Amino acid sequence: MTVWIPGEADGEAQKRHAPATLRNRDAILAVLRATLPASGLVLEVASGSGEHAVHFAAALPALDWQPSDPDPAALASIEAWRGEAGLANLRAPMLLDAAADWPIDRADAVLCINMTHISPWEATVGLFRGGAALLSSGAPLILYGPYFHADVAPAPSNVEFDASLRARDPRWGIRALEDVAALATAQGFALDSVQAMPANNLTLIFRRT
Repeated sequence: MTVWIPGEADGEAQKRHAPATLRNRDAILAVLRATLPASGLVLEVASGSGEHAVHFAAALPALDWQPSDPDPAALASIEAWRGEAGLANLRAPMLLDAAADWPIDRADAVLCINMTHISPWEATVGLFRGGAALLSSGAPLILYGPYFHADVAPAPSNVEFDASLRARDPRWGIRALEDVAALATAQGFALDSVQAMPANNLTLIFRRT
């Protein structure tokens, strides 16, 4: 298992702040309380700043929380937040690229927040492929973020956001719910529920078949 080893420069200066975290963390937490198992290991893919990991681990002390990210600066931020929080159930962050081989062989749930639209499609493919290898039947894989839905008119803000993402990197962009669900099915998951969230976001809950 590969984990981030903190260095001498870690500390307050290493922390990243994601303003959206304060706005969405409690809405996401409410879904997690209803969806995650009572105990076990949760792998968070693309943990970013680490603020979500600290908030969720503090609120769900019976679960072990494994944050991860492919970006060394994000790993440093996660470790800085983790060091400040001092939570026994929050593990050291793991270097994990969703599109590559995963340095972990089991988990009881997988959570991924705001990754699919700011990464190449291959990362989403890797997310479901990796999740399928880790999770047992019925275990959840949970996605949060903006998605387009064929039966729902897109919010103008999401259309603008999608255009800005594609301008930054043509491999990025808000994904179609139908495309994600089809990928999930091909990788051994079933879409269990779709929950509307604040600011035109969705939570997608998949279950390992």
